[in-house]
Amino acid sequence: MKSKIALTVVLLAVMALAAGNNGKPMTVKGYVIDSACAYKKDLSKPISVDCAKQCAQAGSPLVILADDGTVYWPIDSATPAKGQNARLMSVAGQKVTATGTVYDRGGSKAMVIDKVEPAK
Repeated sequence: MKSKIALTVVLLAVMALAAGNNGKPMTVKGYVIDSACAYKKDLSKPISVDCAKQCAQAGSPLVILADDGTVYWPIDSATPAKGQNARLMSVAGQKVTATGTVYDRGGSKAMVIDKVEPAK
């Protein structure tokens, strides 16, 4: 009996760890930047506002590059999901404060943005 209880506790713990971060409210400060520039050019901030907007208009997804170097992919809370470039276009290339729910999977982070505004 004790072994079944211990096994159940272990299984529940493993399931909780495997679930990972299933959505955590967070505030992130960083730049809204073209995803390709964040990875391929290893930029810490956009070259310019115009550059970030041109890349987004060409179809490259915008991401939030946090001050600590973490990349947050903006995602939609609805299914089917919609791209978030239209929502971020007004702050593309700028430093922002974004609040929302962050999801973590396999080392990748995504955020359902509740509010985004230029950083003060």
